[in-house]
Amino acid sequence: MNENSESAQRDREGVENADTWDSIADWYVELLRSGSALNDFDRVILLEQLPADLTGQQVLDVGCGEGLITRAVATRGATALGIDPSPRMIEHARSGGGAEPGSVAYAVDDACLLATVASDSMDWVTAGLALNNVPDLDAALAAVRRVLRPAGRLTFTVPHPCFEAPHASWTQAADGTTRRVVGDYLAEGFWRSANRSAVRRAGNHHRTLTGYLRALLRHGFVLEHADEPRPSAAVAAQQPERAGLPPFLVLLARCG
Repeated sequence: MNENSESAQRDREGVENADTWDSIADWYVELLRSGSALNDFDRVILLEQLPADLTGQQVLDVGCGEGLITRAVATRGATALGIDPSPRMIEHARSGGGAEPGSVAYAVDDACLLATVASDSMDWVTAGLALNNVPDLDAALAAVRRVLRPAGRLTFTVPHPCFEAPHASWTQAADGTTRRVVGDYLAEGFWRSANRSAVRRAGNHHRTLTGYLRALLRHGFVLEHADEPRPSAAVAAQQPERAGLPPFLVLLARCG
């Protein structure tokens, strides 16, 4: 079987065995709670964009999953609402504990609608590795603008678009080092990993750097900060091949 036919077979298998966030929820939550250096790093770099004291602030956590970031902002004093389209993820979030009673609430909701969230009600919106999962980025950003108060802020992380593009892979260089093969960077759109141990087997919407930046501008956001953080020591120890590459892009923007 040649390389092209192998790739076609993997794509067919991915369609035939299509996972959803509901179907991988139990596996994903176990991954996080047993210790995932990458997800821990993502949480840290996202929370660095927010004030240490969020007392009196209303924070919406979009695509909250099992509530890692929602609970973290609540411990800083915020009234936090976590939304996720996966009912199973919300079940895990509600059973997660870790914050004072009444400071955290969860709801099943679509990030492209935010139907459970009132307009002009939020001071902050966070989205940790979530906007890469929404099918319509413009609809999601329009919904975020609607629920944010004037001068409210959005901060989010996504898998780094350059290095986590569709079909990116690792290769062994002549000098023995492991290098990243970029993949189909310009191929914006939905794709699904054939790797049965990868989160993106549930699907992912790839967008370029300019895709994210132009979408923010279209919806009247003002970019305040952008970063491509160097992996933490824990990430580098767990996945040495990632030591020289930023796994995530983090952006902070306010309503203009």
